[in-house]
Amino acid sequence: MNRKSTFSAIGGYQPFLFCIGMYIVALFFSIFICSAIFYAVNPKTEVATSSTGGEKTAMLNTGKQVLLTVANK
Repeated sequence: MNRKSTFSAIGGYQPFLFCIGMYIVALFFSIFICSAIFYAVNPKTEVATSSTGGEKTAMLNTGKQVLLTVANK
């Protein structure tokens, strides 16, 4: 019985390909998580001082509405 199997070599590479795939997925998620943490700690803001009381207010460059402010008293 003569068998011609074209997929026999792919079965040997399955653990190697799985490890490469998991490495790529882990790399993608680690970059995403690290950049999210970095931008949470270091947001892109301008610090402006008001002329009335010397309060510092964070101004967003995108022009979006600020939902939370923190006042130091």
